[in-house]
Amino acid sequence: MNKFLERLNTGEVLVADGATGTNLQKMGLKPGKPPEDLVMDQPEILLKLESAFVEAGSNIILTCTFGGTRLRMKDSKYKDRAPEVNIRAAELARKAASSRTDVLVGGSMGPTGLVMKPYGPMTPEQAFETYAEQAKSLASGGVDVLVIETMFALEEANAAFKGARSVTDLPIVVSFSYDRGVRTMMGVKPKEVAKNYKEAGAVLIGANCGTTLENMESIIREYSETIPGDGLWAKPNAGIPHLDVQTEQSIYDMTPQDMATYAKKYVALGARVVGGCCGSTPEHVAAIAKAVKQNNS
Repeated sequence: MNKFLERLNTGEVLVADGATGTNLQKMGLKPGKPPEDLVMDQPEILLKLESAFVEAGSNIILTCTFGGTRLRMKDSKYKDRAPEVNIRAAELARKAASSRTDVLVGGSMGPTGLVMKPYGPMTPEQAFETYAEQAKSLASGGVDVLVIETMFALEEANAAFKGARSVTDLPIVVSFSYDRGVRTMMGVKPKEVAKNYKEAGAVLIGANCGTTLENMESIIREYSETIPGDGLWAKPNAGIPHLDVQTEQSIYDMTPQDMATYAKKYVALGARVVGGCCGSTPEHVAAIAKAVKQNNS
């Protein structure tokens, strides 16, 4: 059986990692540079960050492929090498995970940044093809699960899910981002996501990024009321950022203890995987791991 499914079947609560982008910015990633370029140019930086999450207690670390579709990589110097970037990113994450026997690798599949026709330039066929290519590459690189994350529109998430399913039988997590209360910027509600992707066969349904920790609790509650008994995925931001004018970096105010407190609430509502998104550091992850592992013991 697939390792991710095996772990879910034990009833264990799994701890995911924290943010990729905001931590890489602290480590020197220049504004406007795609994080995926580091896979080829400075893999040691990614290995250092992913290893820090492993040391902090993550059971799942995600690949640095959030923007790894060919469509989103159009401004990258590696735009014609998207499959290679995804395979290498998966291999890097596997290397970081190898320091512990209980760490799994999730293949991150984020939005293309384009809007589907008739509101934007992307066709369903283009979306399907770009996600199928990415999923196939991540599977080749050895990920344990595919994580379609930070989605706003059902049309794009559907294309990602179908594209992935057309090339691999790996388990798929579908995670939407809600930045309008309990709606995405395209107006999608947790109830719609839960029904749609339970029927499609997603192994976990969830939310990441978004706004506040309190708002994530409302979202997870709506999921749990819609599909009671099903496992959920929760990776909130460390709060809403504000700009530090001196460093020109976003500051996230939620402390590790804040994140840990809310992680326990998400678990009580049915979350089987908890972690952090933007602004969450290895320290946040360590606090979450300590809280939910005690809670789950």
